[in-house]
Amino acid sequence: MFLGLPFNIASYALLVHMMAQQCDLDVGDFVWTGGDTHLYSNHMEQTHLQLSREPRALPKLVIKRKPDSLFDYRFDDFEIEGYDPHPGIKAPVAI
Repeated sequence: MFLGLPFNIASYALLVHMMAQQCDLDVGDFVWTGGDTHLYSNHMEQTHLQLSREPRALPKLVIKRKPDSLFDYRFDDFEIEGYDPHPGIKAPVAI
């Protein structure tokens, strides 16, 4: 959960925004339910550090244009405003 889940959640949220734009709908809530979730023992220290941090304001996603299709988005169609991350936390990949 520590390494992959945050990236996956951000990716799914981006996809929801893209699909909503293509369908001319407002974005609702992203609801996620995990199954067989686990935290590796060699990520405990990093997880405690992450949980000790004060949350910051969420950034805003701006989609600068509406392409003809979900498959026609380009990297430069997206902008993130107000992103103020904490320093990165390094952790080994557990296999």
